[in-house]
Amino acid sequence: MHFVTGTARALRDLLQAGLLAAALAGGAAAQGQWPSRPVRMIVPFPPGSSPDLVARMLNDRLGAALGQPVVVENRPGAGGMVGTGAVAKAAPDGYTIGLSIPGPLAVNTVLLQRMEYDPFRELAPVTVVAASPNVLVVDPKLGVSDVQAFVALAKAQPGKLNYGSVGNGSASHLTMELLNQLAGIALVHVPYPGSPQVNTAILNGQIAGGFVVPATAMPLVQAGRLKALGATTITRSVVLPDLPTIAEQGFPGFQSTAWIGAVAPAKTPEPIVRRLSEELVKIIRSDDVRGRLIAIYFQPLGTAPEALRLLMREEAERWGKVIKAAGVRPG
Repeated sequence: MHFVTGTARALRDLLQAGLLAAALAGGAAAQGQWPSRPVRMIVPFPPGSSPDLVARMLNDRLGAALGQPVVVENRPGAGGMVGTGAVAKAAPDGYTIGLSIPGPLAVNTVLLQRMEYDPFRELAPVTVVAASPNVLVVDPKLGVSDVQAFVALAKAQPGKLNYGSVGNGSASHLTMELLNQLAGIALVHVPYPGSPQVNTAILNGQIAGGFVVPATAMPLVQAGRLKALGATTITRSVVLPDLPTIAEQGFPGFQSTAWIGAVAPAKTPEPIVRRLSEELVKIIRSDDVRGRLIAIYFQPLGTAPEALRLLMREEAERWGKVIKAAGVRPG
């Protein structure tokens, strides 16, 4: 079973190259005197979350570029749906933007029967800010050193190995379901509130492993307490260059990234969207911000709005197939 579509393949090739071309029209004209007052940057997760950390790397620099403060506003709830929905419902005047992730921007359209907003119709893509791989980590006591050995162990014990995720329908859940489907194994799903709890459950021997974000996993891997088997980018990630990918360990096309996208309300004037994208791309590609993103295991990107629009559509299509095949229901 293979879930990489032609669209996904084209985008994947751009992503793995390191930076998508901005393809922005130079010097987009501002809409009137915009901005003439502060701009809100809504983050649909709490302070200290990855999107929040990224937002606070960008907001002061964006404010300096625009000549008005850009104020981060945390609006957590419903796995990012509350804050992302607030961006969708805001006035399309250029004074509200947001940073969000695949679930609220794409995957939930196929996971949930009903959403309070339509991300494809009510949001204007601005740029793909950055992307982080997921990492397959396991209990070192399993005695496996790579993905093939892990799959062989799972096949030898069908239905007996379990894994953790950060919630039903989450990226960590769907990524393991994709491996289940491609490898023909049947690991049992155990949801947890977040990556730290998944890591703790592995350390305590309650679960065999799971896909987690490297920011929480790699310190434990480096301490020898967890074993990292593979990363979920197509080619070696710039943030984990020494960790083999799952794709190169016998599962071509295996990909799952935790990306962050900047969006505005739909019908925000095109010149404003272009200006926002243009300025954010410059900031993301600056040496300072690039270094800070890599330090928290995010690969800096910076794209034209069209690239985020394509990514949202592709993610909904690709993960929709996994959701259907696995019979995943929102929990």
